[in-house]
Amino acid sequence: MRRGFTLVELIIVVIIVGILASIGLTQYSKVVEKSRAAEARMILGTLRSAQVANSFDLGTYQTVLGLGVGAPTTCASTHFFSYSCSSSDGLCTATRCVGTNGKPQGGTAAWTKTLDINGSWGGSAGY
Repeated sequence: MRRGFTLVELIIVVIIVGILASIGLTQYSKVVEKSRAAEARMILGTLRSAQVANSFDLGTYQTVLGLGVGAPTTCASTHFFSYSCSSSDGLCTATRCVGTNGKPQGGTAAWTKTLDINGSWGGSAGY
């Protein structure tokens, strides 16, 4: 009596492993993108706090550069997002860097996350 696996059994196992790997990879990329969005939430919170403080002190809103917060205004190799703030209403926006700009990533769509002066989140979901 021969021991071992037949070719059909091996092909079925390879197909099952391939299906499980494809499901796992898509879920993994979603989790990675959500963790990258944590960068945007953290920095937008810092920008909002600086906007509120600046509004109390000077009575006006500032751009990112005027706030003195170390947030990149263009895609940089140190961040996954670029940031901007409106000097008219204090709305701060994080725009997802794509392609070769910013940190290496897999996404191809540039989505945004916003935080206004009242603490309301918005933007276009991309994760």
